[in-house]
Amino acid sequence: MTERIDICLCTYRRPQLAETLASLAAQTVPEDVCLRLIVADNDTAPSARGLVEGWALPFPVLYLHAPAGNISVARNAVLARADGDWLAFIDDDEIAPTGWIAALLAAVRATGTDGVFAAAEALYPAAAPGWMRAGDYHSNRPVRTRGRVATGHTCNALLRWAGTPWAQCRFDTDLGRCGGEDTVFFHEIARLGARFATAPDAAVWEPVAPARLSMRWLLTRRYRMGMSHARAAGGRPVTGAALAKAGFCGAAALVLAWHGARRRYWLLRGALHCGVVAGGFGRTAPRIYGES
Repeated sequence: MTERIDICLCTYRRPQLAETLASLAAQTVPEDVCLRLIVADNDTAPSARGLVEGWALPFPVLYLHAPAGNISVARNAVLARADGDWLAFIDDDEIAPTGWIAALLAAVRATGTDGVFAAAEALYPAAAPGWMRAGDYHSNRPVRTRGRVATGHTCNALLRWAGTPWAQCRFDTDLGRCGGEDTVFFHEIARLGARFATAPDAAVWEPVAPARLSMRWLLTRRYRMGMSHARAAGGRPVTGAALAKAGFCGAAALVLAWHGARRRYWLLRGALHCGVVAGGFGRTAPRIYGES
């Protein structure tokens, strides 16, 4: 019996989309699997239509124009048209190796779970600071909490879809301009009974944009990540511990002020916990989506 995987890709003014499409065109999949690509263009004008529809992929492609400058609107447009047995998620600035889909599927079959998450490994340009490369602050890897995978990101994932209790779940549009909508989405699916694992052999690569090569950008991103964690965890119940952790991180950064790399490490951890505190008290998250 053939299974279909709908590849879900949302795009917003990304010239790197051409490389992503090229990597998807080169996918090798098992004989019992067929693919379809669904692209949602979140730009005001359908700026990606020509590129997407003009690309000769070896499987069907569906282009959707979902304007709003809100990534959740684009993601939900994809979900409204997706009816595959599985959904695969990838970002519009990532490059997948030829065995990406096959590795995701092998992992979910081996673990017997409803979804798997895999890494997005950062590719740093020559201009990237040494401390950023050493800390590898832009790579995105699945996280285990107390031995289990509770949530993940749409930068690299495979999710069971057709006929599931969560097939009607959608991304929160209130988070569509600041980010974190995927973390909350997968948390909700887990509450409906989905079980997740990791796919160590299914990493993709993500070139780091020049606008992201700063401590300021990383601090903003970590702060927003903390806010997403607070929302997924139910808000105020996590703020007390987060406040204590933020204080500890601040003290560590002060003690290690002379050591640039360690100071940055503790500042970034502290920003995450500050975001949890802010999220617990209902503060508005900073806008991330729509920037470079």
